Amino acid sequence: FEGDPRYVLKRNLERAKKMGFTYYVGPELEYFYFNNPHNTILLDRGTYFDLTPLDIAQSVRNETVSALEELGIVVEYSHHEVSSSQHEIDLRYTDALTMADNVMTYRLVVKEIAQQKGLHATFMPKPIYGINGSGMHTHQSLFKKDKNAFFDPNDKYHLSKIAKYFIAGLLKHAPEITSVTNQWVNSYKRLVPGYEAPVYICWAQMNRSALIRVPMYKPGREKSMRIEYRAPDPACNPYLAFSVMLSAGLEGIEKKYELPPPAKDNIYEMTEEERKKAKIASLPEDLYEAIKLTEKSELVKKTLGERIFDFFIRNKKLEWNEYKAQVTQYEIEKYLPIL
Repeated sequence: FEGDPRYVLKRNLERAKKMGFTYYVGPELEYFYFNNPHNTILLDRGTYFDLTPLDIAQSVRNETVSALEELGIVVEYSHHEVSSSQHEIDLRYTDALTMADNVMTYRLVVKEIAQQKGLHATFMPKPIYGINGSGMHTHQSLFKKDKNAFFDPNDKYHLSKIAKYFIAGLLKHAPEITSVTNQWVNSYKRLVPGYEAPVYICWAQMNRSALIRVPMYKPGREKSMRIEYRAPDPACNPYLAFSVMLSAGLEGIEKKYELPPPAKDNIYEMTEEERKKAKIASLPEDLYEAIKLTEKSELVKKTLGERIFDFFIRNKKLEWNEYKAQVTQYEIEKYLPIL
């Protein structure tokens, strides 16, 4: 069925298969625990990798990991995240279709077990102003049979030509695929400077302010050579998000896009002039800008198919029109006393 996102991913994986590739992904989904769905009261004051935050969330998270394992979903890591009340469970990388199914199950399990404990788990990208939002950093690689097509032992970064073309494809098409990887009005409250979320379109090895990070190669770990696309958030449709990321990368391979040099500085600290000089562009600033870019994208239209593409654009425009007419608490507090 053309309107089925799962079918869309299958179709795009078939394209990769015809090119000789299997597409593997390993997403890191972050989320928050709150008391209930109607407020954002924090349950702890823990921080990154904190082992002893004084709350019940750790046992809830551990129970969630056990439930996922019982369902046959392999969990690689589980830990407290940077923000208070924020957590992360990382799934062991696997082929993209299995992983998209696992992501859907994962989100349901996290929410179900939280409900059983009288809590509310949310994958909303930015539930609280002033602290880090939740991302879904997506590690990805292409394999040819059992060989990692991204690995080259002789390259400075251990990246093959295939990997470089793939990264270049993602960088070139990032603005037009962002409405799919970050599909809600709230998604763009996370994509702002200063909160560990990517804003600028560039790649780097150690630089976590870049859109694409290439984890350091460890000798003997050729199969682990991968790239990490840091824009997506955990509230996206994984079938569509994996599809557009794969499609952008394959486009880079087919058309042999040239990879720009990596960003060496902290991009957040660069001036606008310095970024212009380095030819570092930005992701869309809000859902409306993202949708306008997607609407003109032949790549996204081809990737999603006409049916889903048309519905997606229409639905997102409706969401934006509804949002822009709202009067927010920010406006009440800022303008009501003075205007």
